[in-house]
Amino acid sequence: MSQRVLTTESGAPVADNQNSATAGAGGPVLLQDQHLLEKLARFNRERIPERVVHARGSGAYGYFEVTDDVTGFTRADFLSEVGRRTETFIRFSTVADSLGGADAVRDPRGFALKFYTAEGNYDLVGNNTPVFFIKDPVKFPDFIHSQKRDPFTGRQEPDNVWDFWANSPESTHQITWLMGDRGIPASYRHMNGFGSHTYQWTNAEGEAFYVKYHFKTNQGVRSLSAEQGAEQVGKDANSHQTDLLQAIERGVNPSWTLHVQVMPAAEAADYRFNPFDVTKVWPHADYPLRRVGRLVLDRNPDNVFAEVEQAAFSPNNFVPGIGPSPDRMLQGRLFAYADAQRYRLGVNHTQLPVNAPKAAVVDNYGRDGLHATRHGSRQDRNYEPNSYGGPAQTGQALAAPIAVHGWTGTHEAPAHTKDDDFFQAGELYRLMSADEKDRLVANIAGGLSQVTRDDVIEKNLAHFHAADADYGRRVEEAVRALRED
Repeated sequence: MSQRVLTTESGAPVADNQNSATAGAGGPVLLQDQHLLEKLARFNRERIPERVVHARGSGAYGYFEVTDDVTGFTRADFLSEVGRRTETFIRFSTVADSLGGADAVRDPRGFALKFYTAEGNYDLVGNNTPVFFIKDPVKFPDFIHSQKRDPFTGRQEPDNVWDFWANSPESTHQITWLMGDRGIPASYRHMNGFGSHTYQWTNAEGEAFYVKYHFKTNQGVRSLSAEQGAEQVGKDANSHQTDLLQAIERGVNPSWTLHVQVMPAAEAADYRFNPFDVTKVWPHADYPLRRVGRLVLDRNPDNVFAEVEQAAFSPNNFVPGIGPSPDRMLQGRLFAYADAQRYRLGVNHTQLPVNAPKAAVVDNYGRDGLHATRHGSRQDRNYEPNSYGGPAQTGQALAAPIAVHGWTGTHEAPAHTKDDDFFQAGELYRLMSADEKDRLVANIAGGLSQVTRDDVIEKNLAHFHAADADYGRRVEEAVRALRED
């Protein structure tokens, strides 16, 4: 095989890649050395802004196969027949840490899935927990600031973490999840995934349903204790990335079974919990799981930067038959996720191979901008409506309309009969075994005992007392014991 020739970005052959051009053998480097300048300038620009959240991630390709008929609930084409397969890309991630953080830490895990459907890309952006810390997007920047590195100390501060939670009682449910046994997954393969938010499905007759997604791991749920997590971080900070990569390379393809909970739209108004509050779950006794299909991961990316770091997910990428709900956090993310990608990757990030549709044709009037690769033909007009056969609207909404009423303004979400910030956290605690409760209490006390302000500690303890008397008593005793040591 003939030797490949090294070239510059413009395609010119490089004569010497070992020595810079100089003024004489011992003289200074010349500004005219085009290869040197281009190489250094490109190196300076190899990194793009990291994600503010979900910065550290791993990804893989695979497919989703429908195993059960759900056409009574949605007209989405990729779910239209049993046996139908759709190519997918998934990105797992930690939430709070930076790109250089470790994998085996106590943190929620992102579970972002891209379906390359024939009707366009459908992005489902969730976590490995069914709930979240807050219910309104206006609080999201403050929440993340409290969990990130302090601007003065340069480290994550227990005072900041627990102070935000002390003043945000709706976080109690998610804290109970995070500090429990599933707070540190053993690997990405051994955790469940959730859409977390409530979404809308619409069938061919126009009937609307609200749904929650549950991806149950077929490898079984496995988690690490705090001690095991710390040990794993010391051995291999990239443990989850390593595990996912090697499993797929060995042909041990991870898989999940997708179930959904389905609520007829008419039942939402009178349900005992606000069905659009992401800090709440729908008990399975009320809305049992319905199997939909299976997700299988069978191919590793060839280039982590190009395909994992540049992967862009936006929960507003819907397809016919699937749409949003009035879930406030979801509504905020419909804007924020896409805008974050425009900032990080540019307005044409959807043209990158990992983000571009694979089973659908893109035909719109978007033109130009940084890194544009899709320009259309010389006959195409870049406006609509036009008289030259350009793409036109279908007149068919992707999802059913949502009725609204009342005055504009800032309002608290309407309360349902069982709505409070503590009931479901208490229910979760009471489901735990004695050993699980021991570990939960120890994990909470380990962080809360480091807080320097007594009033912040007392506010947090009040939340655990409100969730369950035994829960609150045990956390209070554990915190007191650690602070007296």
